[in-house]
Amino acid sequence: MSRSTFTPDLESATSRADEQQLHIALNDGTRIPQLGLGVYKTPADETAEIVRYAAKAGYQMVDTAAFYGNESGVGDALQDFPDLYAVTKLWTQDMGYDKAMRAFDESARKLRREVIDLYLIHWPMPKSGLAVESWKALIKLKNDGRIRSIGVCNFQQEHLTQLIEETGVKPVLNQIELHPAFQQRELRAFNDSLDIRTEAWSPLGQGGGLGGEIIAGIADKHGKTPGQIVIRWHLEQGNIVIPKSANPKRIDENLGVFDFHLDDDDMKRIATLERKDGRTGPDPYTADF
Repeated sequence: MSRSTFTPDLESATSRADEQQLHIALNDGTRIPQLGLGVYKTPADETAEIVRYAAKAGYQMVDTAAFYGNESGVGDALQDFPDLYAVTKLWTQDMGYDKAMRAFDESARKLRREVIDLYLIHWPMPKSGLAVESWKALIKLKNDGRIRSIGVCNFQQEHLTQLIEETGVKPVLNQIELHPAFQQRELRAFNDSLDIRTEAWSPLGQGGGLGGEIIAGIADKHGKTPGQIVIRWHLEQGNIVIPKSANPKRIDENLGVFDFHLDDDDMKRIATLERKDGRTGPDPYTADF
């Protein structure tokens, strides 16, 4: 294992935003922090330090996945911050009822949590035909008290409809690629119609577009960075958002979004940034892992 390059002074992190942060009500009666830390591609040997730093700074949620290979690092940090809202995900190769049950056990072991706050199916994988059976496993785990809330990632309208029609249980949220260049208005509206919250992954569009004139102009207007403007754009719309960073300065910066609001003109200008080629990740209909 390589030596960690993440070496901030934990004492310099302060809980500036605890009381300012919003929580979103979910359709199962629980609540989720609206802003969290994503750890996709965060090096496994640095994850614990990064999550500890973020929690000290005021983050109240961490979002990981079996696929990320860093659940154990998150679990180490959770021992120091037991109230941190923990999210992880079922990977595609573990779909199916029995495999999903075993995969959850492994994730819970790595996270060192008896109860996981939120467990998600990572991709619908429609060609596999295993989404419903996997969802039934998550329902069982929730009914057994091992998961507080269950949801999905990257599910499209027909995938959500199938889950609900065949089980009678709605996901609490649908985590999808979502950023100014790929705004997913139709899917967000469909989620809303079912009382399913929308959560954004790649909320900054992997940095693409942050240097554009529109975002830069709005950032200058509010005295904020382009990244802060885009995170605020998500919050204004009620999206749950999980920007990823392994940089202490950026972790702090991403949290500094609770002391201003975007106005109608700002929102209208950002709405024009949608692009036909805006998607940066796999297409949920054709993704093959």
